[in-house]
Amino acid sequence: MNQAKVITVMIESPKGSNQKFDYDPLEKRFKLNKILPAGLVFPFDFGMIPDTKGEDGDPLDIIVISEDPTFPGCLVDCRIIGMLMVEQTERNGKTIRNDRYVGIPDVSQLFSEIKNIEELPKMIIDQIEAFFENYNEQAGKKFKVTARLTTSQAIKLLNQ
Repeated sequence: MNQAKVITVMIESPKGSNQKFDYDPLEKRFKLNKILPAGLVFPFDFGMIPDTKGEDGDPLDIIVISEDPTFPGCLVDCRIIGMLMVEQTERNGKTIRNDRYVGIPDVSQLFSEIKNIEELPKMIIDQIEAFFENYNEQAGKKFKVTARLTTSQAIKLLNQ
């Protein structure tokens, strides 16, 4: 059964932005982390799942598939529809897991019927993967999707 789980996520970098923002929990505000190369923009809102921690020490990442961009700091109730399981090789050669959860705003109209990553048009997921590969390559890192997980698989990992 692929019962969607709704969680609240925080957007860090909006769809269409060429700026990467990170939330600084000590300062309780956003900090400009980097400016992407010309022509490279976030294909959808990108953020984090508060009160979680990935292998990289940061909160778990989420890409939010939506009609329109939001803004840094916006809280969005999202249905988890899957996850991209990712191996990321850092500049120092160390490889870590740095997965990307995929969510849809609970209030989305355009994507309201999508309950599982497999229901998204293939082109959307291909573009997201290509964006992150290019984004990491620009930073001197390697990004490799090792699996596309379904809703139930992603929720099981998120609950661990």
